[in-house]
Amino acid sequence: MKTLIRNIKELVNVDESGRLMAKGEEMSKLQTIKDAYLIINDDKIQSYGKMSDLKPDWDDDEEKSIEIDATGKMVFPSFCDSHTHLVYAGSREIEYSDKIRGLSYEEIAKRGGGILNSAERLRTTSEDELYNQAMDRINEIISFGTGAVEIKSGYGLDTESELKMLRVIKRIKETTPLIVKSTFLGAHATPLEYKEDPDAYVDKIINEMLPLVAAEELADFVDVFCDKGFFTTEQTERILMAGIKYGMRPKIHANEMAKSGGIQVGVKYDALSVDHIEYTGDEEIAVLKDSETMPTILPGAAFFLNMPYAPARKMIAAGLPVAIASDYNPGSSPAGNMKFMMSLACVNYKMLPEEAIIAATLNSAYAMGVSDIAGSITVGKKANVFITKEIPSIEFMPYAYCTDLIDTVILNGQIL
Repeated sequence: MKTLIRNIKELVNVDESGRLMAKGEEMSKLQTIKDAYLIINDDKIQSYGKMSDLKPDWDDDEEKSIEIDATGKMVFPSFCDSHTHLVYAGSREIEYSDKIRGLSYEEIAKRGGGILNSAERLRTTSEDELYNQAMDRINEIISFGTGAVEIKSGYGLDTESELKMLRVIKRIKETTPLIVKSTFLGAHATPLEYKEDPDAYVDKIINEMLPLVAAEELADFVDVFCDKGFFTTEQTERILMAGIKYGMRPKIHANEMAKSGGIQVGVKYDALSVDHIEYTGDEEIAVLKDSETMPTILPGAAFFLNMPYAPARKMIAAGLPVAIASDYNPGSSPAGNMKFMMSLACVNYKMLPEEAIIAATLNSAYAMGVSDIAGSITVGKKANVFITKEIPSIEFMPYAYCTDLIDTVILNGQIL
């Protein structure tokens, strides 16, 4: 079946260069076509161009073709959210009050809150209930324009519960129209029972959890929270090497609390992305410049925790790519609206709207390993797009930060 979107005010982020990411100055050069059309054939983008070039026989006389009039509206590639934790049990609004009273993330964690709080709840929640809760969030992010999402485990912190989370993610992958990638994050925190011997927990991850995760083919990536108060660089290296052995490419939580060495470890092991990276200096930028690792900022977490902002402008000026993700989770970023993440990136990180759009589409697609099929309006890529309401300019997307501007969502060529 073919679908024609006609009279598009502006078709945004068209790209036939074949690139998998945009770096440095390239991020501000957002290609668009005004007064455009877009043709979808089944689940792929077939063609696009100026309305004046649209052929009358565009549908080859197919009886089931669909036409959508997008007069005054824009069409964007779906957002790609390359860092989330949206499989979790319940919420943590009590800790929200603790933060307001002045307790730090580390202080809350030491009291058994934070990740350990979520782990305790998850262990007593059934797989079906976890799935049902997660699907509410999945449907929410779809309505916000997200077409690809990476989901991490890490709220289990024991073998049975980590596998339970990953099975839920697999079920989401099989039952939703989203592109879904799964990440094993057993090394999200050290459980209380291993507080005096964290290396023993690392041994359990390597010798017990990873083989079972691999045997059921439950994870695309392996991740470690390599930071102050969490896992050391030495522990991180051990886990990454074990994950690589099972075919899982690394992703890293790095430098959120301090200059932890996490970025350097990520680059050393060819991590697909290093995420958070609030504490990034000249040394880390130099290391990233010679790599294929995507620096990924999480504006929602820095905003919610009132933390320093990663030096996005400095990284872009140095020629690096930058991706944006939501970090949707119950403790430090309970939001999955990528449009709002772009707004935060523009206001707090001084990114241009064009840069924020590319960071939330093509570059974030790269950060979850799907920029060959998603992240731009490109012939042959998945037909994952959204049509806006009538808006005056692309800048209006991050500018109107609380306004719902999405009119129609199309995933896999299907109008939702």
